[in-house]
This record gives sequence, structure tokens and C-alpha cells, in this order.
Amino acid sequence: MSDKILTVSHLNSYYNDKTGKFGSGTVKRQILKDVSLDIGKGEIVGLVGESGCGKSTLAKCILGIVKDCDGEIIHGSKRPQMVFQDPYGSLNPARTIGWILEEPLRIKGELKDPERNKKVSEMIHLVGLDDGYLARKPGELSGGQRQRICIALALMMEPELIIADEPVSALDVTVQDQILKLLLKLNREMGIAFLFISHDLKVVYSICSRVMVMKAGEIVEQGSDEEIYKAPKHPYTKQLLSAVLND
Repeated sequence: MSDKILTVSHLNSYYNDKTGKFGSGTVKRQILKDVSLDIGKGEIVGLVGESGCGKSTLAKCILGIVKDCDGEIIHGSKRPQMVFQDPYGSLNPARTIGWILEEPLRIKGELKDPERNKKVSEMIHLVGLDDGYLARKPGELSGGQRQRICIALALMMEPELIIADEPVSALDVTVQDQILKLLLKLNREMGIAFLFISHDLKVVYSICSRVMVMKAGEIVEQGSDEEIYKAPKHPYTKQLLSAVLND
């Protein structure tokens, strides 16, 4: 039995770009180019590259949000869940935290009210908050607290893999460190794998054991954290690391 919970083979994705003076025509442009990768159980894999290189598009293809793609995407026994960069934009501002966390369980329809309430309580404690937050709305929480709620929301469906797309870039340094420690705890204690997407090589080095480097829709280099950071081969990887060292 394979220990891979995600396998992506020769993935290409496209979008229709408007052309002409008044946008009357369209041309199909390619974003992802022959991307192949895999993630094993319990791995934390980093995906780095500058803004606009296709990192978020890859995440959306894996999740099935972007449909205009070809290639093969094979999931493990459970679909991955997503944690986005903007925790406020990911949460319904009109609903309480308790309602938001319970919603995926209501949709799934397998648990009765007391069981759903118990699971919501378990998840909010797991991410370092307590039941007092359940009656609050997203606007009453700090950025770090909202991101903890987004992580709890991803955990509600008991995923094997969470795709974290720039999950700490909108947070200050102290809160970043708290969220990264939470992700490492979930990985260590629950065996959850992460595809950790970021443009920040320092953050990726602090949490990921394997790293993929993306440039213009292609993965140009991948290897262990030590291989990528201590002995990079591709000129683009060297350029990214040089920018970090000179920062």
C-alpha cells in the first residue's frame, strides 16, 4: 500500500486572457507547466517562489477549484483541506465561530447535535483556544486567533493533508511563530501532512523537511531542506537564497 497521500503528475493549467482593444477576444495562456510532485504521510513539504509564479494556482488545481487543467491528481483516502493567507476573508463575518466550525459537520450529516458540539469544542481546544470563543464573530478576534479558527475549520473533516497557502504572511513575527509551532504540533501529534506554500524562504526552512522551488509555473528544483538551502543547483534557487542572505 502506498504511503503517498498526494501524487500530481504532468499537471498543466490554463486561463483565458482577454485580448483586443475592448477585450473582445480571448487567448488561452498556460500557468502551470508539466508539474509533478508527491507528498507522503506526515510530511511537511514547502513550495517556494515569487508572487505570481503559480503556487496558489497549483493549490487550487489540487483542491479542484481550478478546472481548466490537465494531467493527473491522485488523492489519498481523504481530500485535502485548505488554510488561506487571509483568515478574515475565509470566515463568514456574520456568523459566530461556533456556527462556522459546525457547518462542515452539518453538511456532512453524519453526527447529531451533541456529537457535533463535542467535536467543535475538541477542535477549538486543539488549536489553543477555548469554548469562550465560540460565541464570538470573526471581527472580534485578532489575526492570529482567526488563523487558528481557520486551522480548526480545516481539521473538522479529519484530513490527512492540509494545504497552507501563505498562512502566516499576514501576521506579525511573534504570531507567525505561534502559528508555525501549532502546525508542527498538529504534524507531530496527529500525523497531518502539510503542503506549505510561501515566498518566505526563512519560514519554509523553519518548518519544512523537503522543499520545491517554483518559477514561472514550473518546479525547477526540489530536494531536502539541507540540499536546497546548503547546496542549491538551479540559478533561480541561488537567486532566491541570495536575496534572503542579503536581507
